[in-house]
Parts: sequence; structure tokens; C-alpha cells
Amino acid sequence: MVTLPARPPAPSQPQIQQTQQRIDAHIQTIAASPDQRQGAFPYYLFHGADTPVKGTVLMFHGFSAKPHQMARLADYLFRNGFNVYQATLAGHAYRIPDQYWPQVDLKPEILLPLQEKIAADPVLQHYLANLAAASDGGAATPAPVQMVGLVARLRKLEPRLLDIVAAIERDNHPDFDRYFVSSHLAYLSDAQARLDELAAMPGPVYTVGLSVGGAVALALGAKNPQRVAKVVAFAPLLRVYGETRRRYVNLAGPLDVKEFGWDDLKFPLGCFTGADRFGAFVRSSENIAALRPTPTLMFLTENEDAADLQTNQSFHQSLRRASIFKRYDHHFLYTFLSEALVPHPMVDPLEVSQNMSNDYWKPMYQETLRFLTRTEFNSSSLDQITEAPDLPPVPTD
Repeated sequence: MVTLPARPPAPSQPQIQQTQQRIDAHIQTIAASPDQRQGAFPYYLFHGADTPVKGTVLMFHGFSAKPHQMARLADYLFRNGFNVYQATLAGHAYRIPDQYWPQVDLKPEILLPLQEKIAADPVLQHYLANLAAASDGGAATPAPVQMVGLVARLRKLEPRLLDIVAAIERDNHPDFDRYFVSSHLAYLSDAQARLDELAAMPGPVYTVGLSVGGAVALALGAKNPQRVAKVVAFAPLLRVYGETRRRYVNLAGPLDVKEFGWDDLKFPLGCFTGADRFGAFVRSSENIAALRPTPTLMFLTENEDAADLQTNQSFHQSLRRASIFKRYDHHFLYTFLSEALVPHPMVDPLEVSQNMSNDYWKPMYQETLRFLTRTEFNSSSLDQITEAPDLPPVPTD
């Protein structure tokens, strides 16, 4: 666990310059690629040299989004004494998800024969064509009954399907590597590189993330207990929401089905499978044990359509579970009830999901600040949309 300094650190000009040079080198690598994704560049907000700061916040956006997804929160934390580095999730700075984004795929010796069978199946071809046509105008997600039907159809084509499904649905299944290749751990390795870019910056680092970015923030905390002082995770995707949906994701994903479209790009469903697999990695007993000494704050919502709510709540309870020698009461969780009408992407008040936005964003930002500065959390502040009077107000511009 990080020991916080008695006096706020005041980064010197050489320390700031060295940090900026390392981040800028990363940004230039992205800019030099013809596959760069417009608007997905990382950025930083640093106070001037020799200015006392409360530490550096390393932030990660949600799956398929961009760093500016949390720009309002970043600005609020910066105005209240933090340096901020908004990173881009692994591969998300590039516009070709098939090539750059972490994902799970069936091994070629399994995938290629199955694709041939799918290509020869007129019913599946008709279904996939309809799905592709529906997604031309944006995201197109099959209804649960369609997901069940697709799984049943695929089982007829591949006799080993039940074994394959078991290998991907069960955490740490010994046969996973027998059937699949996966780059899901690139989420961690890439985030570790972003954390390493802050090596010259004195003082604590706090990781903050949304959805898959929340899982990344938690993983960094588990792997770097001497550097990451606290973690804030907004609706972290530790497991795909819903058993039917999850089975569809884990089965259809490795078949290179594309059903989503944002920013004029479409990503294979296998990228979402990779996110689910990474969530299982974060939930491992080893990572839970490593993260227990590090204070965490999790915000959840009952109106989830991406991250499994019960899994996140169980993960929080596992962090709080007392050992024989020590209590861990510095882990906090708040769940917005369904009547609050708060959706999964809950950070930016202008973002709309499931026809909902987060009207509680101001007190949520304030409680994030309270936690980062005091390791405290006042859940009653989030029972109303008005701001807490004992914390700095949140700008509306």
C-alpha cells in the first residue's frame, strides 16, 4: 500500500518535462500511424512546476469510447489540485479494431472449418446479412431469443461446441488455451506502460476508470500496490451482463461476428469477449488479495446493460473480507437504484444510454474528490442531485 506524503508533492520542472516527453513520445507514435483514430489521442493536464499537487490521476475511458469521455471529471479533479493523465485504452487509439483492440479468437484449426460450415448454411447467412444491414445505421444487438437461437444453430454445426463454451465461460478453465487465442491481457500491459510514463512524477498515483477502463484501473492497483494509492471504478466491466448475453458474446465473438458500430467503425464481437476475459482476470483471487490493502471506490447502477451488477457487488465484498489479522474497511461502494435512471456510462452528464443520463453527476464527482483526498465516502450525498455543501462545487461549463 502507498504511504501518502505528509506534505503535498511539488513536481519540479525537470520532473514535469521528463513526464511530458514520455507521454508525448507515446502520442507521436499514435500520430505517425495511418490507422490513428480521430479524437482518440491521450492528453494530460499538469500544474506548473513547483506547484504543490495532491498527486496524479491516471484515467481510462470505457470500451470503444475515447479519453474525452471523462473530460468533465478530469477538469474537476485538475481544478482541485490533481495532475491528470487521460490515457487511451489498449488499441483504442486506432480505427481498425480487428487488428489493434484486445480480443478473443478461436484457434485457426477450429475457426476456419467452422466458418466454412457457416458460409454453407443458408439460414445463418440470411441471419448474418440481416444483422449487418441493421447495424449500418449504428449499434445492432440481437434480442435474447435470437441469441439463444444462434447458439442452438451453431451447436448443430460444431459437435465440440459445448466443450468450447465451457472452456470460455468458466474462469481459468484448463482447456481455454486448447481452443482459443486471446490478447485480453494487452489491457494490462498497455496500461502499465502508461503508468510507467509517470515514473518521474513525485507523489501518489490514483487510477480512475469507467467500464472496461474501470477494470483496468483495478488491475493496475492490484499489480502496483507500491505506486497506486487508490482506485475509483465506475461500473467496471468485470463480467458481461446477463447469462444469455454473455453466452452469445463468448460464442459468437470468436466467430468474428460484427454487430456494433460507432465512429464509422465496427468491431468484432470478439473484442467484447476479450473484455469479459480481462474482467475474469481482474477477479482472480490473486488480484483480489493484492488489491485489499489499497482503498477503492466503486459506483454501480441497477440499470446495467453491460457490466454484471451482482459480480461487481461480490467483487467489492471480497475486497472487504477481513483476514485473521486485519479489517479492510477502506473499500466503498454505491449503487444507484433503478428509479434514479442512471445508465451504465454514468460519468458524463451529456452522454445518453438506454434513453437515460446521469442527473447525479455533480455529487458523484464531489464524492470522488472526497475519497481521493480523505479516503472517505458519504453515500447520503448521492441520494439527491444537488451538490454537497462541504466540497468544492462542480463547474457546469
